[in-house]
Amino acid sequence: MTRNSIRWVLLAGAALVAVVAGSLSVSAHSGPSPQAEAVVLDGTGAEVGTVTFAGGDHGKVEVRVKVAGLTPGFHGFHVHAIGTCTAPDFTSAGGHFNPASLSHPGHAADMPVVLVNADGNGWARFRTDRYAIADLFDADGSAVIVHANPDNYANIPVDRYDPDPDATTLATGDAGPRLACGVVTAL
Repeated sequence: MTRNSIRWVLLAGAALVAVVAGSLSVSAHSGPSPQAEAVVLDGTGAEVGTVTFAGGDHGKVEVRVKVAGLTPGFHGFHVHAIGTCTAPDFTSAGGHFNPASLSHPGHAADMPVVLVNADGNGWARFRTDRYAIADLFDADGSAVIVHANPDNYANIPVDRYDPDPDATTLATGDAGPRLACGVVTAL
């Protein structure tokens, strides 16, 4: 990753904080018991992590992510609209969970990136009010996806986005291929 790329990733992270201020907050306590989970599998079917969802304070959902065996770096992380994970590309999970039909980064499913350390392990924990756990269990369910690239939240000011982000980044945040997928199931 070049110095310029790292700078843009850091700017994207800072911009995310500004964009979703008030809708996400870091959880500093052990949290409530999970009410839904997703076992995350890579394209070969190997388990690479888990995601848990728990009802939290003030109507927020606490999300906890734990992954292992992934490429070090930032990885886009989203809830996708269909609860099906067909390997190897996981396109069966559909697009981002987006019941309000908003542009990126306004999708209900837009969540913070997961940072995977040099040892291949990564963790994230946050609270969101963008969806309730029950919303994840609509007629076709939901899945979580870990992407190959960081999510740019459609706000990195490079030539391609001048004056506005293009359709690809508005739809996906340029998070790239889908590395791993987990169907959200009730506990």
